[in-house]
This record gives sequence, C-alpha cells and structure tokens, in this order.
Amino acid sequence: MLRKRHPPAGSKPGTLVIHESSQAPVIRIMKYNPNHLEEREDVKVSELTGLLESNMTCWIDVQGLGDEGMLRDIAAQFELHPLALEAVVNVPQRPKVETYDKHTLCITRMVMPNDIGMRPEQVSIFVGENYVLTFQERSGDVFDPIRKRIRNKGPIIMKEGPSYLSYALLDAIIDGYYPLLEKFGENLEALENRIVEEPTPDVLHEIHGIRRDLLTIRRSIWPQREAVNTLIRDENPMISETVRMYLRDCYDHCVQLMDGVETYRELSGGLMDVYLSSVGHRQNEVMKVLTVMASIFIPLTFLAGIYGMNFENMPELRARWAYPFLLAVMVVIAVGMIVFFRRKGWLGGTVGDSMSEQQRRRDP
Repeated sequence: MLRKRHPPAGSKPGTLVIHESSQAPVIRIMKYNPNHLEEREDVKVSELTGLLESNMTCWIDVQGLGDEGMLRDIAAQFELHPLALEAVVNVPQRPKVETYDKHTLCITRMVMPNDIGMRPEQVSIFVGENYVLTFQERSGDVFDPIRKRIRNKGPIIMKEGPSYLSYALLDAIIDGYYPLLEKFGENLEALENRIVEEPTPDVLHEIHGIRRDLLTIRRSIWPQREAVNTLIRDENPMISETVRMYLRDCYDHCVQLMDGVETYRELSGGLMDVYLSSVGHRQNEVMKVLTVMASIFIPLTFLAGIYGMNFENMPELRARWAYPFLLAVMVVIAVGMIVFFRRKGWLGGTVGDSMSEQQRRRDP
C-alpha cells in the first residue's frame, strides 16, 4: 500500500515532510544544443541559474529529497510555487499535470525491478522555457537511454529543446513498465504449472504478491493516462505542437499497459480459483482413499469383533478349520471390495477410465 508523507493537520500550505531515510540530494547537469554538450555532476545550487542560457537546453536532475534547505534553495532559484515543491517532496502524489506562470509540473511514477518485485518511485518534471528540472526520490532510474541519446547528439532531441526532452523522459518512464509486466506474465505462467502440479501455500503467497504489485501499477498508470491526455488536450506554452504528436504515442502506451494490467489481474484471480480448486480436489482424493480403506476394513473388523467375544457356546471357536477359514473369508472380502472399488473408479482410476474400458470390451 502507498503511504503518503503528509504534514500534521492544520499545517500551512507548502509544509515539507522529509523522511529520515531520504537520500541527500545530488545534482546532475546536462546542457546541450545541436553544436555543444556539457555534462556535470555534483553541481552546487548557487551555480544552477548561471548555467541557463537562452540558446541551450539544460536538464537539471536532482536525485534525492533528504535536504529541506537545499530543496528550498532550488525552488527559490527557479521560482517554484510552494505547493509545487510540496507535491515534489511529500510523496507519493497522484500523477498529474499542473501549469504555473513560468513552468509546467508533471508528476509521474517510475518503477524499477528488484529482487522482490519492483520499486515504485515518484519523479517530478518541471518544464521551463529553456530547462527541464527533475526530482527523484533516490539515485537510479530509467533515463540512461535518454542520456545516451544526448551524448550521441541525436538530431531530434538536440533540436526540439525542453519540450521534447520532457516527452522523452515521460516516455522512458512509461516504457519502463513493459519489462515489468512481461516478468509478471512469465511468473504467472510458471505459477499456473506449479498450481496444477503442486499447490502449496507458497504459491498462494506469490499470487497475492503479484496481485498487490499489479494494483500498485494500476494506481500509477490510470492517472498517468489522464495526465498525458491533459498535455495533449490543453493549450500549454511549454509543450510544442510537435511534441503533442509524440505524446499521443505515450497515451497509447498507457492504454496498452492498462489493458495488460487488467488482463494479468484477471489471470491472477483465475489462478487463485484454480489453486483453491486444486487444493479442494486433493483433499477430496485423500478423503476418498481414506474412506475406501475404511470401507474395506469395516467388514473385517466386524468379523474379528464377533469371534473375539469368546462365548462358551460358539462352536466355531473349537473347530480346527475355523481360524484359516475366517482368514480366507477376510481375504476374499477384502479382495472383492478392492476389485469392486476399482471397477467403479473409486480406487486407482476414474469412472471415465472404467467406462471407456467397458466400451472397448463391447466394441469388436
């Protein structure tokens, strides 16, 4: 479940809540135009506005939200609204788009696969006239292909400016869901085979884990689709008409992801039903075998109980043939009942098998 960091009730707007485990911010810069590229790391806040130039696109990437003073300094440098900074720091927020005087804020959620499934993270993207400012909760992201395109001086990304860069970042975040969904599909297929062969409680726990992760993805993708649609539909000075065409592709990807999430959720729900059916079938098989075994021993126990009473007027007790005869009767009864149960399909087969065998005997 998503647990949002929120200030105490009644706090003034713009109050920030910094978690003690938050990573200290690290600022990375990529400044470029078709003829020049500059890349720097561990940039100081005081240097940021001096790096902005009208003829160049500047990507300021802030990784970590653990220093309130530094974040407020960055907000002051770029004249960010207090409510916008609050949305950046008090995570997680619902994906959305907010338009301000000098910039547009896009809140989105990124997922990173890990050993236990996935690691969701909020990414906040500010689009200005000649810059893109991104805030991440921690280091590590899905933006390495974007950085590689900039280093290789891709013609479109170098020419279109901040508007196209913001689209590229948003597209990378959305496309990052596809490998995760493929992984969930493979896991569900493997779980389906395990459920049929060996339904154990561990399988049920894994299904519950996948359903929980799919719910988290759904909560991220559904509002993200609305946010992308807002960028396409509404007039925004920070988003060019060329980029609106590309954003339609992002919207299509969001729709595809939602279809995939819903499909896998239905499949996981079906696997839970299959698991319960398999467990119930196994219990029925065990109860059937126990019932058959008990039915075989009931008449034998009856005979043993009668001749175990040792009354004086029981003539069979003194007959020389009584003991072997009684054993023979017990064996005949047991064998007869086993044969009868097998013909009925209650032991060592199914009713369908026995009916098929009888049909083959009738047909020449």
